[in-house]
Amino acid sequence: MSLDFYLHYRCDKNSIQVFSTNITHNLNTMAEKAGIYKALWRPEEIGAKKAKDIISLLEDGVKQMKSKPKYFSKYNAKNGWGTYAVFLPWVEDVLQNCKQYPNARIGVSR
Repeated sequence: MSLDFYLHYRCDKNSIQVFSTNITHNLNTMAEKAGIYKALWRPEEIGAKKAKDIISLLEDGVKQMKSKPKYFSKYNAKNGWGTYAVFLPWVEDVLQNCKQYPNARIGVSR
């Protein structure tokens, strides 16, 4: 199972997707420890509707993850499907796209 995270704009009853990515659910504990689980997996629970609503949370999470790689690596999936080495660049990519499209709507499928 995995998380699909995407950014899109609504235009004339159509949705124009500007970013889409996918990551394993095996990383949700690591995301929780970094304080970014709800921003990525459940943005509706924190009232985040647009990309700009989660930028500061993602920035803080990336800082934490970069400052304590050994700590976060403890939450690598035991089966190898989901590691710090994969998750950090993925979060950085999401953050970059949120900054590029701050007014895009967040969409998730879990």
